[in-house]
Amino acid sequence: MPYTFVGLSKITIMNRTLQRLFSRDLQKLKEEISLYQNEENIWLIDHHISNSAGNLCLHLVGNLNTYIGAPFANTGYIRDRPYEFAAKGVPRAALLSMIDETILVVNEALNNITADQLQQKFPILIFNDQDTTEFILTHLATHLGYHLGQINYHRRLLDR
Repeated sequence: MPYTFVGLSKITIMNRTLQRLFSRDLQKLKEEISLYQNEENIWLIDHHISNSAGNLCLHLVGNLNTYIGAPFANTGYIRDRPYEFAAKGVPRAALLSMIDETILVVNEALNNITADQLQQKFPILIFNDQDTTEFILTHLATHLGYHLGQINYHRRLLDR
């Protein structure tokens, strides 16, 4: 369903656009994890695919909670990035619950971001340069989409 942005400020438009993108892709992540016919296959790897869908899911949840939830929703989230790629066998229901929680946190955080914050330097150094919050939030949306595509491919290839 299209959204109408008439009479809204640039910040409101940007926040709503980002909320739509993150919500859409996180819902798609839930769908992909749910579509595995065999829950154990969520954790499969082979010699051509080094990250399982489960590990990529944990990575995305950790990434969004670290770079959106912690600084803008004040969640106090502490990331364990090595765990994201080392964990195995986390139940599907737990993954889906983590995604649901992440959707809520991201939406709350985006509601808190002001126009000034969008143009300011992002509060956490991610790359070599200190980029704006607007740039990093856009990067995080594309990062989610990138790994979502990998998960879709993983499922279609290894969940037979």
